[in-house]
Amino acid sequence: MSSEDKEAQEDELLALASIYDEDEFKRADSAQGGETRICLELPQNFKIFVSGSPTECLQKNGFEYTICFLPPLVLNFELPSDYPSASPPVFTLSGNWLSRTQLTALCKHLDNLWEENRGCVVLFAWMQFLKEETLAYLNITSPYELKICHQENGQSRTPLFPQNSELDSCGAASGTTTQEEILDERAIQDVESLSSLIREIFDFDQAQQKKCFNSKMFLCSICFSEKLGSECMYFMECRHIYCKSCLKDYFEIQIRDGQVHCLSCPEPKCSSVATPGQVKELVGEELFARYDRLLLQSSLDLMADVVYCPRPCCQTPVMQEPSCTMGICSSCNHAFCTLCRMTYHGVSPCKVTAEKLMDLRNEYLEADGDTKIFLEQRYGKRVIQKALEEMESKEWLEKNSKACPCCGTPIEKLDGCNKMTCTGCRQYFCWLCMGSLSRMNPYRHFNDPSSPCFNRLFQAMNVDGDFWDAEDEH
Repeated sequence: MSSEDKEAQEDELLALASIYDEDEFKRADSAQGGETRICLELPQNFKIFVSGSPTECLQKNGFEYTICFLPPLVLNFELPSDYPSASPPVFTLSGNWLSRTQLTALCKHLDNLWEENRGCVVLFAWMQFLKEETLAYLNITSPYELKICHQENGQSRTPLFPQNSELDSCGAASGTTTQEEILDERAIQDVESLSSLIREIFDFDQAQQKKCFNSKMFLCSICFSEKLGSECMYFMECRHIYCKSCLKDYFEIQIRDGQVHCLSCPEPKCSSVATPGQVKELVGEELFARYDRLLLQSSLDLMADVVYCPRPCCQTPVMQEPSCTMGICSSCNHAFCTLCRMTYHGVSPCKVTAEKLMDLRNEYLEADGDTKIFLEQRYGKRVIQKALEEMESKEWLEKNSKACPCCGTPIEKLDGCNKMTCTGCRQYFCWLCMGSLSRMNPYRHFNDPSSPCFNRLFQAMNVDGDFWDAEDEH
């Protein structure tokens, strides 16, 4: 190796190492060579298209997906001792989303670039061409269709050209290209299946988008502070961005309050919801376990055929059989009625507690015909009638009677003065203020000037059908 070639190689490798980061350029340890990973610059809203295939686990009609990044083209190279004075770099070019025919065309163009620049270092020119001109050179436009075919020459299964991009030997568009064309051994393509290729593309696209997001600065709309993307989080649907610290406090408050369905974007009128993965990243294990439990429980609550074991110490979800009112807990083996949650009572009507009578009466009065029949079958027609009668009696008593201040017995005043005697405990009391009266002198309450009912013994007394007020005489 001449000193000029050695110096040119060292200068080129050092220059590449200073221009590109470690993800894009890596120098080999044992030889004059290395590896470059070239990410292409895609136009905005670039789409990949996959048509349905009976041999793949894909939708019959296929799908389109917008991506920002495609997996890199990998250029592995080794510099001969007489490079760049006489020989070009020895290289291989691989890319999992290009066919070997497309990669062969790129390899041939790299050879042409060397011939045009023979005697000069060429690696940087190669990398720039691959990065900036690959799509145009191969006539790749959006949407780019990915396909898998079986090649008869024993090569691995590879994506074919999109329908709008066939290449001749120089890379230009042509309708005469066939698979029998000689493939360059330096063009490497190995794809197991269309599904695996799609997964690789999606995973790389998401990883690169996250990398770009983490390196930028964003303004949090809650605390109004500018922070790196690595300290922020965005909602998938709306792309609104907030710092992790603010979202952490917001999520923790909602989860403690049991509002697991309210972990939505804080932006007013925005309905985007945080994913469980985002919640897990921000809150602690204990709160996430509560979030996960409440989310499962709320989902089960929406299922009409799921009830819970009524035992407070159990509460296990139980699947309810159609047209059957018996539930058997798989955890504690408790058999219960799925309607009233009491111990299973067979064909007997559900028992109604005194506290539920008012609710039952209101539900029955407001129900339609079918619901009334269901309630009568569930609780029994006699129980329903009893609830109606008791509620009517209660309403009448509340309207026409007062409770004794000592024993609570309902007392109706038909006539007479305002000194009353309870029919239950025989206690004297005032009908006006409902205060208890002395048994020795009950009328002192009406004769004492300091009493609130002074001179009101006969107030509102009914005389011959008319109410008479003693104060009207004065």
